[in-house]
Amino acid sequence: METSLDELQAWIGRTETVRDSIGATPVKALDATLDHPARAVEHGTALPPLWHWLYFLPLHRQSEIGPDGHARRGGFLPPVPLPRRMWAGSQFEFRTPVRVGDAVERTSTIADVSRKEGRSGQLVFVKVRHELRCNGATEPAIVEFHDIVYRDARRPADVEPPPQRADTGAAWRREVIPDDVLLFRYSALTFNGHRIHYDRKYVTEVEGYPGLIVHGPLIATLLMDLVRRQLPNSDVASFRFKAVRPTFDLNPFHVNGQPAPDGKTVRLFAADHEGWLTMDATAVLR
Repeated sequence: METSLDELQAWIGRTETVRDSIGATPVKALDATLDHPARAVEHGTALPPLWHWLYFLPLHRQSEIGPDGHARRGGFLPPVPLPRRMWAGSQFEFRTPVRVGDAVERTSTIADVSRKEGRSGQLVFVKVRHELRCNGATEPAIVEFHDIVYRDARRPADVEPPPQRADTGAAWRREVIPDDVLLFRYSALTFNGHRIHYDRKYVTEVEGYPGLIVHGPLIATLLMDLVRRQLPNSDVASFRFKAVRPTFDLNPFHVNGQPAPDGKTVRLFAADHEGWLTMDATAVLR
């Protein structure tokens, strides 16, 4: 790596503050994308968990976009010189609702930068803390930690980590067909230009994957949406997820849920068409 770990860790503590207004149209658009019936979305409607990702979109100029569709390295995030960037996981506290009509401020802080060696070469992990405050409040409505992993370019001899078999007896199970339109609509809603989600030639020939990659945040949103469908009056206090292996658009996959006996904890996970675990998550209800 041309950039040393010390140089990257100099970004720890760097902050960025952005502001946005919570409009109704993105909520209606994601409802449609997730195949929910049309509903009244008006001033004061609370966002379902994770739907704050529809706001604070990365509005980089076209001239700032790199070859993978992301913004070129540097700026707020440290300039990690590894070519592949993935969303590895996140942890959330949902303290108070964010509602349509709110004026929201998001303060982001680089919380940590670390490096290790993996099966496929060097890995750099960047952890970002986001705090969302509504209408001038001093306390955050949402606290989010976002884990980003940067990896070396894929090589023919790379060995993927051994897969983990997903549970087969979950109480809740829903099939999802990750077609091109679903991936395109979610990319558009989140203004995500990463080419691995829509450019089949790029993802197969440059990054070496067999198909388009389903967005990790989309899978996490579908897991939270499963709770919403099964427990429509539930109030989620916290949520965490970890991406285990990529999900491709080549086959349907399943989102699954298993409520714990305590009535508050729900184990959530996604599995591919072969039954391998692709995302592991936990939601805690109030």
